[in-house]
Amino acid sequence: MAKYFSPEIETASRDYLHAIQSARLIKTVKRCYENIPFYKAKFDEMGLKPEDIHSIDDIGKLPFTVKQDLRDHYPFGLFAVPRDELVRVHASSGTTGKQTVVGYTRGDIDRWSECVARALTAAGTTPSDYIHVSYGYGLFTGGMGIHYGAEKLGATAIPVSSGNTKRQVQILQDFGSNVLCCTPSYALFIAETLKEMNVDPADLPLRIGIFGAEPWSENMRTQLENMLKIKAYDIYGLSEIAGPGVAFECCEQSGMHICEDYFYPEIVDPVTLKPLPDGEYGELVFTCIGKEALPLLRYRTRDITRLNYSPCKCGRTGVRMDKVKGRSDDMLKIRGVNVFPSQIESVLIGTEQIGANYQLVVRREGFSDTLEVRVELVDASLLESYGEIERLQKKIMHNLQTTLGIQCKVSLLEPKTLERFVGKAHRVVDLRNEKK
Repeated sequence: MAKYFSPEIETASRDYLHAIQSARLIKTVKRCYENIPFYKAKFDEMGLKPEDIHSIDDIGKLPFTVKQDLRDHYPFGLFAVPRDELVRVHASSGTTGKQTVVGYTRGDIDRWSECVARALTAAGTTPSDYIHVSYGYGLFTGGMGIHYGAEKLGATAIPVSSGNTKRQVQILQDFGSNVLCCTPSYALFIAETLKEMNVDPADLPLRIGIFGAEPWSENMRTQLENMLKIKAYDIYGLSEIAGPGVAFECCEQSGMHICEDYFYPEIVDPVTLKPLPDGEYGELVFTCIGKEALPLLRYRTRDITRLNYSPCKCGRTGVRMDKVKGRSDDMLKIRGVNVFPSQIESVLIGTEQIGANYQLVVRREGFSDTLEVRVELVDASLLESYGEIERLQKKIMHNLQTTLGIQCKVSLLEPKTLERFVGKAHRVVDLRNEKK
């Protein structure tokens, strides 16, 4: 079984990568300045010229780009190529404001597909595998990103998309899918449906799960692996950069390898925007150094993670990023304490007698914020035992306080009380700004 899809770059020396990154950055900066009025204005305002960029080491001279910039230039104002050179357009799955629109040339699609093929190979996928793609198709990048990567690898893509979960189970059975690709929350829903339909996951040919589009914890990995009888791997991407395949886990499951020949990463302080030392948590920033249609410079992802440049046992030499801890704009500030949903998830999934689905409700009572953690029980009969419920609540509250440093209310609900999601899960309900 092949270990790498692109061994010449996946195992390249740091010096070789540096040379590639430098050459591509210089070319990208020139493209941005000459073809995108937004960046030309930014450069002129800073007194910066393309010829001031000599290598990747000069990246700190460049301006940052944020999501609002894409919205302000909706739909095609940040494109660096004429529209007749585009072969595909995607848009974000955002629910507020204008969507962020991204475009791809033929070369962009080929490079993106290569990155996804690297990810699939790193997880153990082979050209003979059947890949069950349960990410959404359409304007969302997830489904078609995985689909084209599967075809690039030479595997068989099954474009199931999301929803109609019982039909998904039937296809898993009848088609003999080996690899499941979807959000981790939808994978949990599929696992629940298998149980409802009395289908033993061990009887399926399924052996690999590749899950992304939302942060998920190590405890969630254990849960998914146990429920689906698979090995679960993280994959990272965002529509503004390229969709899934920007980074991915290998067989070691010890961080996601970034395709840094196309996407150059930085970690900055989300407040000061100053670069942070290697190994420190901060906001992930990407510069697209291999894109033609939408070559974003220093794009602020809002994702909180850290980078690891130490060698990986798998032999890949590229920098790795940790699982995303949360988003700087999704972080909850509760009574002066920074709280990420992933911290709460790690406590809940490690607790017996409760399920994997949860919801966080934030309220303002007087001058103080409160956090309610709503979670489902595995067995509804437990609600008949007040003493057992009280014991379980106290246990969860104690573990949450130890992890978060604040007290929160815990509500234990009947199974299947909370909404299920076929795409990204919406875990937080913030009621602090609601009018009373």
